[in-house]
Amino acid sequence: MSGWDEGAVFYSDQAQFPRGGGDPDQGSITRHTALRKFKEFIRGFNGEKGDFPYRESLVHSPDHLTVAMEDLDAFDAVLSDKIRKFPADFLPLFETAASEVLASLRSKVAGETGEMEEPITGEVQVFLSSKESSVSMRSVGAEYMSRLVKISGIAIAASRVKAKATYVTLMCKNCKSIKTVPCRPGLGGAIVPRSCDHVPQAGEEPCPLDPWIVAPDKSKYVDLQTLKLQENPEDVPTGELPRNTLVSIDRHLVQTIVPGTRLTVMGIYSIYQASAAQKGAVGVKQPYIRVVGLEQTRETNSSGPSTFTLDEELEFKEFAQRPDAYAKLCSMIGPSIYGHADVKKALACLLFGGSKKRLPDGVQLRGDIHVLLLGDPSTAKSQFLKFVEKTAPVAVYTSGKGSSAAGLTASVIRDSSSREFYLEGGAMVLADGGVVCIDEFDKMRPEDRVAIHEAMEQQTISIAKAGITTVLNSRTSVLAAANPPSGRYDDLKTAQDNIDLQTTILSRFDLIFIVKDIREYDQDKKIASHIIKVHASGAAASKSTNATEGENWLKRYIEYCRVTCHPQLSEKAAEMLQNKYVEIRQRMRQQANETGKAAAVPITVRQLEAIIRLSESLAKMRLTSVATQEHVEEAFRLFNVSTMDAARSGINEHLNLTPEIANEIKQAEAQIKRRMGIGSHISERRLIDELARMGMNESIVRRAVLIMHQRDEVEYKRERHVIVRKA
Repeated sequence: MSGWDEGAVFYSDQAQFPRGGGDPDQGSITRHTALRKFKEFIRGFNGEKGDFPYRESLVHSPDHLTVAMEDLDAFDAVLSDKIRKFPADFLPLFETAASEVLASLRSKVAGETGEMEEPITGEVQVFLSSKESSVSMRSVGAEYMSRLVKISGIAIAASRVKAKATYVTLMCKNCKSIKTVPCRPGLGGAIVPRSCDHVPQAGEEPCPLDPWIVAPDKSKYVDLQTLKLQENPEDVPTGELPRNTLVSIDRHLVQTIVPGTRLTVMGIYSIYQASAAQKGAVGVKQPYIRVVGLEQTRETNSSGPSTFTLDEELEFKEFAQRPDAYAKLCSMIGPSIYGHADVKKALACLLFGGSKKRLPDGVQLRGDIHVLLLGDPSTAKSQFLKFVEKTAPVAVYTSGKGSSAAGLTASVIRDSSSREFYLEGGAMVLADGGVVCIDEFDKMRPEDRVAIHEAMEQQTISIAKAGITTVLNSRTSVLAAANPPSGRYDDLKTAQDNIDLQTTILSRFDLIFIVKDIREYDQDKKIASHIIKVHASGAAASKSTNATEGENWLKRYIEYCRVTCHPQLSEKAAEMLQNKYVEIRQRMRQQANETGKAAAVPITVRQLEAIIRLSESLAKMRLTSVATQEHVEEAFRLFNVSTMDAARSGINEHLNLTPEIANEIKQAEAQIKRRMGIGSHISERRLIDELARMGMNESIVRRAVLIMHQRDEVEYKRERHVIVRKA
């Protein structure tokens, strides 16, 4: 019997809710009642701590108010049900109530004349938030029309900000009378009356049909922006393309979202008339979602520790104090992969990352660690990549052959309706604050690989295309896997020939691992038994949930460490680093002087920064704020077994040759020179066969040819099949 004693004589609400039409239950709560209840809710809702959360929130931020639907449910179930079913009608009432409450909360101010006046309050925008689970974008259909829905996804594009009229001022051409018409919110337009309601006097010409012209400078406007929201990749069914939907945001939400952000949106499922191109289809309208509340699901810098419960924090801190924390974390990485202990440690460092630094002059030093795995097929490289993609808080997996420069960085796309250009972020932008896994790195086209240079070192992607000049953030770690050019790692070749990537890209990787498939009886036996065990227990393990729990725990721990801990180097550790770096440079210089060739993997200042980042990430795993000497030592050990090993790998003229072999190689060289005149060419196979008939070992002949090639005495043609003797 709500509202029976209201003076229903004195006001009329037929205009807003026509009685009889629409929902019969709708008349049971009138506009007046609803407004009064909304005011009561904002003024008098008691929070858990006994305070008045909404009243205080209004005083602190007078232009917007975020309301949790659960609180409204607890206060008045009828009201919250109305907001869910008829949001377009009741939300404006809520906003009116909020601005009226704000006016009553403010104290009176002295006006110009000295009299006390009511303070002027602007409009208040009400955002709704809810803890209910979101609906899939595919299941939102006609039954949700004009109702409140909650969906989540990734914003892939954002339009420019437009001005949207809320009230349009019209002027009659004939009699100059003025009329104000309200505009429908969202993407709807205004309904302009056909005739003027001016009554003509005697002798006056009556107003014609459609006499109105719009006076744009006298109308009222709000900001409006449209976003394209795409399904989260994990929600897309197998073999389907991800769907996207149009989303419109207005007033205070405008320009808060950059493409690539993951969002959860509360909004009203509405329709708008698409362009007039579809003639004939009168009843067909395009759906869109008018947002009345949104939250970013994962923000790298802000809302961090608040998402962790106290129990979790205690558990994490307890774990970090354990002496075997580092070993335990490394054992959690790729648990189904046998061996490769150092690769696992490097991936642990990559997932935790170093500390990002901002210098006083505005230069940013990256804290992300890049790792390159290079080596034979079937050494679990892609398996590692897939594991990191699952474990990292944000990750994107791409394959080298199938990704172009625009797909990795950003592409400029022309909007079909408004014909204006807008940006769509690629893989490196979408994985901002996470990891990009690039498989088959060596099969990428060189011009596409160049696109990653800037993203790896400066952590930005700059674009100047189609009149758009902009810089996008891509604070990502890169984990790449590649095969050597011949498919397998060839010990007879030099490191240069095996790695075959440019120095510019190699120096950007902090750690470069050469993963070889070594044929040893004991190791093969162990690996075989491990794989058979994994396959045998795979069916049983899939039923138990321990593995997924461990993965989730690791994911949460990584996120917690990245948010809360930013270690710095201690002074002793810094001094030790400096000495070791100078020593390495000296060794590399010596090696270059002896062999007459530069190392395949350059050791530059970037590698020094890499060791600093590794030390910081090792400290971060333990949640300590200072990176000590033992962290630096472990970082150096990792660096030695990976990048330094890669720089030393392959054959060199004077290394690892016994005097007998050196003598044989010399004889082979003499025979090759005798067999080939200057300028002549011969196929490599034929040359080896001929010398083998003379009783020479095939591998010795190959080495001799390689050494002559290093000295520039012969060169290869036709994909290394033909040898040409040079002068």
